[in-house]
Amino acid sequence: MQNRAGAPAHALSTPELVAMVAALSALNALAIDVMLPALPDIGRSFALVNDNDRQLVIVCYVALFGVSQLIYGPLADAYGRRSVLIYALGLYTLGSVLCVIAPSFGLFLAARALQGVGAAATRVIATAVVRDLTEGRRMAQVMSMAMTLFMVVPIMAPGLGQLILLIAPWRWIFGALLIYALIVLVWTLTRLPETLKAEHRRAFSPRAIVSAYASVLRERQTVGYMIASVFITTCLFGYVTSSEQLYVDVFGLGKLFPVAFASVAIAISAGTFLNARLVMVHGMRRLSHTMAVAFTTVAALIALLAAIGAATFWPFIVLLALMFSMFGLIASNFSALAMEPVGAVAGSASALFGAVTASGGALLGGLVGRAFDGTPLPFALGLFLCGAATLITIAVTERGRLFDTARRAP
Repeated sequence: MQNRAGAPAHALSTPELVAMVAALSALNALAIDVMLPALPDIGRSFALVNDNDRQLVIVCYVALFGVSQLIYGPLADAYGRRSVLIYALGLYTLGSVLCVIAPSFGLFLAARALQGVGAAATRVIATAVVRDLTEGRRMAQVMSMAMTLFMVVPIMAPGLGQLILLIAPWRWIFGALLIYALIVLVWTLTRLPETLKAEHRRAFSPRAIVSAYASVLRERQTVGYMIASVFITTCLFGYVTSSEQLYVDVFGLGKLFPVAFASVAIAISAGTFLNARLVMVHGMRRLSHTMAVAFTTVAALIALLAAIGAATFWPFIVLLALMFSMFGLIASNFSALAMEPVGAVAGSASALFGAVTASGGALLGGLVGRAFDGTPLPFALGLFLCGAATLITIAVTERGRLFDTARRAP
């Protein structure tokens, strides 16, 4: 059954909501991870001189993915979640087509940027839909469940990319992205109802946009956890942009690179799986603050091993997986804590949060990647510094009351 606007009139069940959020998130994850094994081939195809320039394939996408969210938030608050998402998926599809046919590296990067513009809506609207339908610890639980499900994608994506490369040129990877985008578009058209209540719609005008973003920026908790999320996201983006060079150039894994990458992705997935269960018992603050301390401690140990030349493959991968399992217990809670006070402008809040964290994380993560010097030391130092910055930020946000279990809410 559909309403007069063409949107399905049914309500999403919790399992379908989790699955749809995971599928939308996977669209973005695939656009980053599936091509990692193809970066050397892309560099050779476009005759790149500097190997670090291959990282621009990721950085251009993520940067536009971040910035574009700023416009999707007000659009989603004005015109609803569903219609904006449909148009954005069309842009992603167009970008995928252009990636397949781009004749030069410059045009290829522009096509990647267009993919990022389209994918930006998936981040904004997935979070806004969850905030429309849930709140508090329940929101953190739903987001963790969705993250657990979608984490299958970064586990499998590099292996899928490597499999495609065994039977076809690297451009076929973008053909696979095109097919997946079309599947998600059809699902959205047939199953996603409009979740924005009529009384919560806001005018799409410069004054309304400024007002919405201003109301978000007045919330200390939202701003604080948004900044903390930039630093913790930098660790993830720094890892993604550096992973191919670390595993292949430093540790000489060759075609076993997807296996190593998958091991860390499994660790993140395990963390998000545990978070969905633990957050209902311990709360978002206690859990995320504890894990942020542990994350930074392990990052310091990796940096120490790298500095003394003891960061051989097995200690490195084991500690890295341990550290990123804690990321899975931090990211969803930081996101939910940031969104908790701003339900009335969830679309704009989600957009601002996503834009700042994705763009900031991409910029700083790109700097971590560009610092690669043939050793794991710059990467390890970047992780430690960002972990320390995360702790400082949440301490300032909470006025020194870390692990505060006296609060009844989050």
